[in-house]
Amino acid sequence: MNRLRIFICLLIFTFLLSRFTFHSLLYAEEYKFDASEVEKKPYHIGGYLEFYPILFSFDKNAALYKLNFYNRNMGDTTKQYNGNLQLEGSLEKGISRLYVKTYTNHNNSYQGETTKTTIFEGYGSLKPSSSLIMEFGKKTLNWGKGYAWNPTAFLDRPKNPDDPELSREGYIVASMDYTKSFSGALKTFTFTPVLMPVYSGVNDDFGEVDHLNAASKFYFLFYDTDIDLMFLTGRSKTTRYGMDFSRNITTALEIHGEFSLINGYAQTSVDSNGNQFQRSYNAKNYLIGMRYLIKQDTTYIMEYYRNGTGFNSKEMRDYFSFIDKGYATYMKTDNTYQLNKTATLFQGPYGRINPATNYLYLRVSQKDPFDILYYTPAITLIANVDDKSFSLAPELTYTGITNLEIRLRTIFLVGQKGSEFGEKQNDYRIDLRIRYYF
Repeated sequence: MNRLRIFICLLIFTFLLSRFTFHSLLYAEEYKFDASEVEKKPYHIGGYLEFYPILFSFDKNAALYKLNFYNRNMGDTTKQYNGNLQLEGSLEKGISRLYVKTYTNHNNSYQGETTKTTIFEGYGSLKPSSSLIMEFGKKTLNWGKGYAWNPTAFLDRPKNPDDPELSREGYIVASMDYTKSFSGALKTFTFTPVLMPVYSGVNDDFGEVDHLNAASKFYFLFYDTDIDLMFLTGRSKTTRYGMDFSRNITTALEIHGEFSLINGYAQTSVDSNGNQFQRSYNAKNYLIGMRYLIKQDTTYIMEYYRNGTGFNSKEMRDYFSFIDKGYATYMKTDNTYQLNKTATLFQGPYGRINPATNYLYLRVSQKDPFDILYYTPAITLIANVDDKSFSLAPELTYTGITNLEIRLRTIFLVGQKGSEFGEKQNDYRIDLRIRYYF
């Protein structure tokens, strides 16, 4: 198979690169301890520079390929080149602190060449005492205990389960953390109130504009269990409530979970003929997961996610069928009305990262297998439980060069006609991430 040969060649490339640097590592200069290096400085500057090429293989029979490329011939594969720069810096003086994180992406693909810089975070904080912190600006709050999904992250942009540890753009908020410690079963309590303005030019992609929204999180460390209770209210989005927990059962096993209730969630769906249906209901979302580390340095992460705002299998099949009918109409008449309608729906609920209802996430990684240092192979499965489609991503990460990380990964998309992963525009993708930290 062509994809297998490409993947093997890239594996060999990564291996040869690491062997090439092995000799210099053996004779590296001996490290000398300098006490000044560990002294806390009032400022910090860091980040990474990244080269990230991607090879996509198209599935021309898939509904989303027909939707996105109905009027162009893309060939069997296409390449995309990304150059990314993430910078972060902080400055502390007395009780005050300033923090900024920016992300610049240079993208060269079939769509053209673009460069965009985004401020992911930029806020100031005041810490008048050890128990009180006040912050204002753009920040990511990171609510929730899940690894791949966070149904209780009411004030954050959603994670990408393919890369859940990537930095995300925050929102402009004003928040406070008040913490109090105790000596009984309840060891720590933290109260976090948050105000989020949504106006034209300020968080206007969050929800309905011209409103000030309020949210809160209550954290408890109770009998060695982390527990959060949270809510969001305001008119930009309907009121929602959530809770999460995390507990180490043993030193090797951690379990976690989340639950959220969204009042009056409005869902728009479409049948195979393009008829739209709207309903409002109270959506229940929950996640249960575990992280298990065995003595051989093998890490297992498993999560089940119930997306109460998602579509069932029939609703997903109907949408893909409507795309197929719109494509057939276009091929016969050049009329794009139906395709434009499906594209509008894709920009909304059907285009979410995970638009369906039930998902399973499983990731297994092995550090230094067979005592081969600096290598970490891993494999990640993301499955739609209802339609049995899935993505499978084997990868290999190399960290044998100081401040340099090299990751080679292939993502295979597998599923029947009418299934979520079976109807994605790509059959598989191969990406190579070379990231230098500074």
